[in-house]
Amino acid sequence: MGEFTEAPVELLHAAALRVLEDDGRQTELSVTLVSDEEITGLNRQYLERDRTTDVIAFSLGQHEAPLGDVYVCVDQARRQAAEEGVSFEEELVRLLIHGALHVLGHDHPEGTERMQSPMYVLQECMVVEVLEG
Repeated sequence: MGEFTEAPVELLHAAALRVLEDDGRQTELSVTLVSDEEITGLNRQYLERDRTTDVIAFSLGQHEAPLGDVYVCVDQARRQAAEEGVSFEEELVRLLIHGALHVLGHDHPEGTERMQSPMYVLQECMVVEVLEG
C-alpha cells in the first residue's frame, strides 16, 4: 500500500484511540492509508463497486473483542476537504473515525437521513474532540 509522509500520524492515532476508548471493548484495529488506485481495487474486489471511495472498513465480527481493518483514501480525503472547506487533517480524522465506527458495529442510512443518524452525530462529536485535543 502507498506511503504518505504528509499524514498526521499522531492525530490519526488519537482519533483511533478516541473511538476505541468510547466503545470500551478490547479491540484490534488496523488503519491503512491508500491511494485512489488502491481503494478502487479494494472496492472492486471486495464490494463489487468499480469506483473510488473515501473509506472502506472490514469488520471481522462483533465479538467481545472486535477486530477490523480501515482503509482511508488519502487522495479522496484531500478532494473532500477542499470541497467541504475543511483541513486535510480534519477530513482524514473524520474518515478514520467513520471507518472505525463501522468496524465496531455502527451503521447509518444512505441519503439525506445519514446526516441525522446517531452514527453521524457521534462521529462529528469525536472529530471535534480529537481536533481540539
